[in-house]
Amino acid sequence: MRPPRTTPASKSSRQITGRLSVHPRGFGFIAPSGDQPAGSFFVPPPDMRGLMADDRVTAEVVDGDDGRPLARRLQLVERRRVLVYGEVVERRGRLSLKVDPEIATGEWPFEGGSSRLAAGDAVIARVDGERLRVVRSLPSDADRSWHRILARHELRDGWSTAVVEELRDVTRTPHRLRDRRDLRGVPTITVDAPSTRDIDDAISALPPSRDGALRLLVSIADVAEFVPEDGALDREARARATSTYLPDGVLPMLPDELSSDHLSLLPGRDRCCLTAELRIDPEGSVLSVDVYESLIRSAGRVSYDEMARFLDDQEVVPATEAVAEALPLFRAAAARLGIARLRRGGVQFARDEARVHLDPQTGAPTELSTLRSTTAHQMIERFMVAANEAIAMWLQARGVPALYRVHEPPDAGRTESLAAIAHNFGFEAGFGGKITPLSLAVLDSQIARTPWEGLVRSVMLRALGPARYTVEPRAHFGLAAPLYLHFTSPIRRYADLKVHRAVKRYLRGERPADALDPHLRELAEHVNERASASGRAERDRTRVMQARWLADRVGSRHRARVTRVRASGLTAQLESALVEGSIALDSLPGGPYRPDAHETALVGARSRFVIGMPLTVRIRAVDPDIGRIELELDEPPRR
Repeated sequence: MRPPRTTPASKSSRQITGRLSVHPRGFGFIAPSGDQPAGSFFVPPPDMRGLMADDRVTAEVVDGDDGRPLARRLQLVERRRVLVYGEVVERRGRLSLKVDPEIATGEWPFEGGSSRLAAGDAVIARVDGERLRVVRSLPSDADRSWHRILARHELRDGWSTAVVEELRDVTRTPHRLRDRRDLRGVPTITVDAPSTRDIDDAISALPPSRDGALRLLVSIADVAEFVPEDGALDREARARATSTYLPDGVLPMLPDELSSDHLSLLPGRDRCCLTAELRIDPEGSVLSVDVYESLIRSAGRVSYDEMARFLDDQEVVPATEAVAEALPLFRAAAARLGIARLRRGGVQFARDEARVHLDPQTGAPTELSTLRSTTAHQMIERFMVAANEAIAMWLQARGVPALYRVHEPPDAGRTESLAAIAHNFGFEAGFGGKITPLSLAVLDSQIARTPWEGLVRSVMLRALGPARYTVEPRAHFGLAAPLYLHFTSPIRRYADLKVHRAVKRYLRGERPADALDPHLRELAEHVNERASASGRAERDRTRVMQARWLADRVGSRHRARVTRVRASGLTAQLESALVEGSIALDSLPGGPYRPDAHETALVGARSRFVIGMPLTVRIRAVDPDIGRIELELDEPPRR
């Protein structure tokens, strides 16, 4: 392997340490860690050789010729990556690997299997110190993009022999019906998209009592009852940490026989659950929560569209008479919880999603569409958020350690960025320098039902920063929740399964010996990393499919808006669909440009580009293999 190229140090240089990201055009960026300077530092292509994405490196920051700070003289500190995707190339009679350009630049020497490989072959290689060892060659008809993304984000596909053997035993295990509260006589439904197969939550509601409080029952598939802790299934689920939903396939956390059949809350099937029973008063306050192991039988499956038509237009939902009587109670519970959310503030997290429609025979994309968030999505979000919050309070009150979901309040920089972004889109935040959950809710209400709601909400949530798992019980700012965790999706999130186990142990009389499980902190870090990788994989695969659909539309003209500002240029989203493309920095007129301090604007000597700015663009180029969509300005930007 060629060592990283070094350049003479500048007298004014300073040293940073951080994680390296790689741009397909050959350069990179370092995001400093800890208490070091915020933002990212550009790494020129010559300094990228011998390094990979996610490498922890040290570098010296120097002033470039244009005054922009550059990171030079990179040195590898730690490499976490295990597998890479590469394609064999031949130069002067010698074979080497051109690694996934999102992971590394240039061509890398490799060992193993070279006698069986030829130029053009695709392989998966193991990173062994400073060498790459080929572990398998992909079939000639393989979808290379699929394997590239799996390797890029270290996603697991397929199941080991140990998992298959344990799965056989688990699926033969009958449901434990004794010692459970029997809710089979309570009208219960599930609300999901028609394509959903891993149904892990169901809802029931009981009429108001004399004090006006109604009861909302959120019943969640009891995965912990069937997946033995520290068994083969559990170890694999922990390693994956989450299901990954790609446009053309799912990489489930648990095998399909469990996630879509044995555990899924299918209509007419007896299912073991954990139920959170919330008493909600007429003003939306949750007066109490009762948590117990239950047995349910779903009376029917309702789609989001069917539920939305009932909520919005009073259309009849196909259901039994008992379920039909419960529907107004669901609406009342959602309204009560909604009022409570309005009182305390926060932001709505249900948002529009990009959809890629595929040909069932060929798998080729046939249409791009947007799945709009409806009143039904908002209702289910309110129910799940209320249940998650109630369980967090229940566990904390009993001194039971748990994985909490925490969202930190935005610092001054993020607050200023959010206000600037809102202004660029035509909204006024008026935070006055300090953001609160209520002032955030005021901004959120301005955005609701506007033409660009989905785009603005997406950009706003990005500006607020991500939530994360932690062992420390702290508030969730975006939801204005004093405590919060994930309880409602144990089929597809390991954090939820971990919470279920804590609840079940307490219900069965076990009490925690320590205030903090020493393994929880490590688990929180692992789940955070895997959830982030899963999200990036979903976005990458969606971009690949979008690029395939746009491949024969190069040159087409679109209205768009700027959604991101980076040192490499702009990202803009097309108005016609949730499709983002990049506009290279050197293609922008009136340069040179550099990002402002909060990366909300590219600033030049005479002009600037800001997040939210409307543009007219053309599709300049498309690379379906890597999902790259390049745009170019078609006319001067509109203000």
